[in-house]
Amino acid sequence: MATVMSTASATATSTPQPGEPVGIGFIGAGEISILHNKALKSIPGARLVGLWNRTPERALQRAAEYGCRRYETPEELVADPAIGAVFVLTDLDTHLQYVRLALEAGKNVLIEKPLGATVAEIEQMKATAERCGVICVPGHNMIHEASLARAHDLIQAGELGKIVSCYVMYNIQHSEERASTLPGMVRHILTHNIYTMLYLVGRPVRVTALKAMRHYENLSKEDLAMCIVELENGGLAHLCASFAADDLSADPWTFMVKVIGTAGATRYTYQDWVEAKRGISHSRVYTAYQATIANEDRYFVDVCLKGGKPLSTLEDAIVAQKMVEAVEKSLAEGVTVSIV
Repeated sequence: MATVMSTASATATSTPQPGEPVGIGFIGAGEISILHNKALKSIPGARLVGLWNRTPERALQRAAEYGCRRYETPEELVADPAIGAVFVLTDLDTHLQYVRLALEAGKNVLIEKPLGATVAEIEQMKATAERCGVICVPGHNMIHEASLARAHDLIQAGELGKIVSCYVMYNIQHSEERASTLPGMVRHILTHNIYTMLYLVGRPVRVTALKAMRHYENLSKEDLAMCIVELENGGLAHLCASFAADDLSADPWTFMVKVIGTAGATRYTYQDWVEAKRGISHSRVYTAYQATIANEDRYFVDVCLKGGKPLSTLEDAIVAQKMVEAVEKSLAEGVTVSIV
């Protein structure tokens, strides 16, 4: 049976009055902010108050598009009493800086993944949140999907029997220009696959990984990474992350999750909801992807408002980062790596 994901409780100090929406501030106004802004517009209990971005021109553009305030500095944003929660949407290398800034100002925080460059950085976020008594939640959006929640409940109840195998497969071609702005397949996409695996079938014991360059010509980053994982429950997982090519087969593994047990199986795929228009990074819109962002933000707002427990915690993010680092060690040394 899968290990239940850890939970952590915290009492938010920046809570709205009854009936008032939670005021949200964005630190970072890149492409992911477009999806979060769209998500917040569908949530009655939240409103985007304002944003800050390192590049003033981008900040002014997004503030005008979103109909919100533009702050001169991140310090000004977190000091605003109208803001009860902060979404940290910047590049990976600045996450810790801005998470600590927001937490120490008494704001609840949602951090886009990947959370930190190292396990130690995420541990600092966790310690700061606990010290400040506010909520800090990782942006593990893929698990905020009704189909995966149903799969999780079946697995937890033992309805699928002993877990035999878990597959989390991602095959969506990205342009070389777009890929150049991202931290590579392991950090950017395999992280999604890892926390989805954790949510469904529990913790890893050891991992063997490989990577390749099959599409890009001018980048040093890999465009394909795969790993095989031994799980605590004795089953095996296969994770794939690829920007190299779309899967154009009849039953494509665009983003596909499958768990096979001795007494049943479950499956989820992006391909069940596709819109014939271009997405931000994708050649078409995968409706479920936007829905996971909306569901994640809605869940976060409910936690802020009602004092509930996050679906995924910083402890889960620490385990995911340990596996990321184990994958990188496996890639560098060509060995199977134990995860402790």
